[in-house]
Amino acid sequence: MARVSKEAKAQTHERIVVRASRLFREKGVEGISVSDIMAAAKLTHGGFYRHFSSKDELAAAAIGRAIDDTIRKLEEESACLGAEAAVAAYFNRYLSAEHVAAADRGCVIAALASEAARGVSPIREALARGAERIIAALARGISGEPTESRRKATAAFATLVGTLLLARSAGSRRAIDDVLAAGREAVELCVSRTAP
Repeated sequence: MARVSKEAKAQTHERIVVRASRLFREKGVEGISVSDIMAAAKLTHGGFYRHFSSKDELAAAAIGRAIDDTIRKLEEESACLGAEAAVAAYFNRYLSAEHVAAADRGCVIAALASEAARGVSPIREALARGAERIIAALARGISGEPTESRRKATAAFATLVGTLLLARSAGSRRAIDDVLAAGREAVELCVSRTAP
């Protein structure tokens, strides 16, 4: 009986994290309440504290889950396509109109970067760890010595995030397309340039 209870608790915990991950990306950490998250997970508010000590702890777990999903997809594509092709596919998905429109399923770093700037420690730390993991995964698919690959990956990821934020604030489809096209060119420059 205790085993079933632990399994059920783990499943409930996962359901909360998955729903929170989407809601936080869509509305921001401050834009959604614990009650809203629990309702979206079809649970009562009272059960929250059996899983998390605070909303910030849940946000950190949700960020970690989103990063895990991103890394898993990159690794799966690397195994099938090769690391360089997987990174190219990641760039193409990232700088797409679909990604611009799907904040709730998109990059958690772009969605919550402003939360980090406000200084909420668990959230800032989770985003920093997540960005480091994504940069390291991208660097594996970018040519150059390790230091150069990492520098290129960092520049490319910063460009991706900035492009996505700007595209999401653009007023028209044409403006979005222009921003995404410029972002694609800039990312290509980031990964193709050689060290000075």
